[in-house]
Amino acid sequence: MVTLTRDARTVAETVTDPELPMLTLADLGVLRDVEVDGGRVTVSITPTYTGCPAMDTMRDDLVHALMDAGYDAVEVRVVLAPPWSTDWISDDGRRKLAEHGIAPPGPAPSAAPGPIPLSLGPTVRVVHCPHCGSAKTDEVSRFSATACKALRRCRACAEPFEHVKEI
Repeated sequence: MVTLTRDARTVAETVTDPELPMLTLADLGVLRDVEVDGGRVTVSITPTYTGCPAMDTMRDDLVHALMDAGYDAVEVRVVLAPPWSTDWISDDGRRKLAEHGIAPPGPAPSAAPGPIPLSLGPTVRVVHCPHCGSAKTDEVSRFSATACKALRRCRACAEPFEHVKEI
């Protein structure tokens, strides 16, 4: 019998996101559940969006961390409902993003059922600069290093920065 060195949830909560390594999967809100049955652990995670290329790495990192902690068998399940929202990012996660020069998302658009309102004009979004705090920022590109982030520039301090888009 292998001696378990740490609680499974505690171990899973230390695994970092491969695209935003300053955040744990718990900070990001993709870690949904951790169940233990003897030496077997089942972890449930939710992708930030369909087709997220980081899911395989998240799964592998969770399996390795839990097996290194002494668990004999680890299963990682992908849970799609309810869909992930940027509202699931913890306050600590939002603070870590800002500390690393990435603007955290604002409140997510309503996920109420029914038709999605169509806006034909430009979307006006106030995103504060994580460097100086100014609200005078412009979107340079809707997509940045990953599909879930946009590239912005601050008009006050002239620094470029990424912004996690609201989903």
